Amino acid sequence: MSGEHDLRKLLSGMRPELNEGQYVFCTVDGATVPAGTAPVATVLEPEGLTLVLRQEDADAAGLAYDWTARWITLRVHSALDAVGLTAAFATELGAHGLSCNVIAGYHHDHLFVAADRAQEAVAVLEGLAARSAID
Repeated sequence: MSGEHDLRKLLSGMRPELNEGQYVFCTVDGATVPAGTAPVATVLEPEGLTLVLRQEDADAAGLAYDWTARWITLRVHSALDAVGLTAAFATELGAHGLSCNVIAGYHHDHLFVAADRAQEAVAVLEGLAARSAID
């Protein structure tokens, strides 16, 4: 099933969903995921393996992190080559002083936002979706 390309449909259909738990970004040397962890995403960089995982998993494994986030999934099925979605929601969040780290999966975009501002981020995204549906 191919994803949506139309920016208006993508924005109006975002349906941001706040996932349970708090998440952190950690890095480890090499390319091996530490035992006892279950990352929701990994990125292999020359400096090491970045892990995005539940805060409690990082704590249990003794992994260091600097920032605690909440995970928002945009429930719209965006095409991997769709143009403008990331720019639109990042601009809107930025206008409200909210940063986000974005990971694109095959079906959905996943945003990691500051844990203490997650509800605000969802509200901002819902507002953007509502405006896009009527513009």
